[in-house]
Amino acid sequence: MKSLFKVTLLATTMAVALNAPLAMAADTAPAQQAAPQAPKNANFKNDDQQSAYALGASLGRYMENSLKEQEKLGIALDKGQLIAGVQDAFAGKSKLSDQEIEQTLQAFETRVKGAAQAKMEKDAQENTAKGEAFATKFAKESGVKKTDSGLLYKVEKAGTGESPKDSDTVVVNYKGTLIDGTEFDNSYKRGEPLSFRLDGVIPGWTEGLKHVKKGGKIKLVIPPQLAYGKNGVPGIPANSTLVFDVELLDIKPAPKADANAQAPAAPTADGSKAQ
Repeated sequence: MKSLFKVTLLATTMAVALNAPLAMAADTAPAQQAAPQAPKNANFKNDDQQSAYALGASLGRYMENSLKEQEKLGIALDKGQLIAGVQDAFAGKSKLSDQEIEQTLQAFETRVKGAAQAKMEKDAQENTAKGEAFATKFAKESGVKKTDSGLLYKVEKAGTGESPKDSDTVVVNYKGTLIDGTEFDNSYKRGEPLSFRLDGVIPGWTEGLKHVKKGGKIKLVIPPQLAYGKNGVPGIPANSTLVFDVELLDIKPAPKADANAQAPAAPTADGSKAQ
């Protein structure tokens, strides 16, 4: 198993290599492109000095951010010892043998994983409690209804015609937020409505959009079991209750021959593809 900091250093090295200009063979390129020039800085005697400093500064920033992430997990690494380790390694005077370094970093990686798991479980419990409190308060608002599944919704504009069916493709504009108002997705800001088959998204959407018709608007408060559950997704923590303001722009019935066909991969509520 690769240790955490070996992976970090490898990633940094790869990033530098991948961003370097690629050399083209003379017989395949009509003209050799000139390598981009770094801006000159009076603090350095030559390009090599400036490049070395830039690499060090980039690595230093990355490691500083890593330390801050560890602090969020309750692990407070000594910055002075980190810097001393780098200096001693360059000087060839490491206080630890290669084997000790490997064992120490493997143990540290285990600590980080354990702390991250504990924090995720704690956050999930807190999110559940906060979500339930939010839903209880929202349920008392005028016009709010609750389904047997636990979905809460408020129809702000009914729309006209028929409500969508599972096999229909719907076109919507929407805004999605956490219960504290943090916005994680917004089709209005993207300037492009989202189109998807109704049974290809999170259950809260599949159920909720059946309560409006074309041209309708609805507010959905979706409990975690009808959204992304205990795992969460990037931007949406585990066990999050989600709030969506959705405008149903259009409904496109599935062709009769395909009405009972298996649903293809469709965008989820956050605009990504369903697995």
